[in-house]
Amino acid sequence: MSDGLISSSALAADLVRLGVRPGEALMIHASLRAIGPVEGGAAGVIAALDTAVGPDGTLMMILGAVVAHEWVNQKPEAERAALLAEVAPYDPLTSPVLPEVGYLAEAFRIAPGTMVNDNPSGRFAARGARGAELLRNSPWDDYYGPDSPLDRLCQMGGRVLRLGASPDTTTVLHYAEYLADLPEKRRVRRHYRVMSPDGPETRSVESLDDENGIVAWDGEDYFALILKAYRETGRARTGKVGRADSELIDAADIVRFGAAWMSDNLA
Repeated sequence: MSDGLISSSALAADLVRLGVRPGEALMIHASLRAIGPVEGGAAGVIAALDTAVGPDGTLMMILGAVVAHEWVNQKPEAERAALLAEVAPYDPLTSPVLPEVGYLAEAFRIAPGTMVNDNPSGRFAARGARGAELLRNSPWDDYYGPDSPLDRLCQMGGRVLRLGASPDTTTVLHYAEYLADLPEKRRVRRHYRVMSPDGPETRSVESLDDENGIVAWDGEDYFALILKAYRETGRARTGKVGRADSELIDAADIVRFGAAWMSDNLA
């Protein structure tokens, strides 16, 4: 560390001490502020992550997308097609990430070698050896459900790496929502203007309600409650990365845990 800055190599060493292994697949949630000042900023953090997993490893992040015509989805569904008829189509390659996802995700998106999928509601980015496998032909509807990048991460034995992230931010639990045994789950349908091989078209996206929750719930954010309960099992690896309280979590394990918790508590 020089002049108060954390070097990328020191950050990579912290990741290895936490338990990050060469060749593995990681889904990243991180707060740059919590990590502390890093040489090279967000690019230095990405370099440390690349170093820790090595050339055979894979990194993935959820991006979301700033879509200029998202306001249309606040209108009655019958009105949306007409409202979208003349708007510019969404571009998955140039649209910035949602601000609440954080600047690291935007830096990750634009980093050389990163690929993105095209879904405006469920846009992921990945880089590394199995990035294309995570994103290729991912589903348009139910983009967090079966055969989604989240499901594929679980199938390949991937883990979730949380670096000072908010406790309600564990995206893989959206996959658990699909597996939870509940009598009824809320669904939503959004509409977007997108580019198809034949030119601009209006297309719907249907999924479980990942914005307001799959059931009415008045308590603390249930993702945060699930993460807290999971931590209490002792199955997460914990430690410091930079200045951030961090954890490594087996993706498939927390999905199973989360689905069971939802089945027991959200019914």
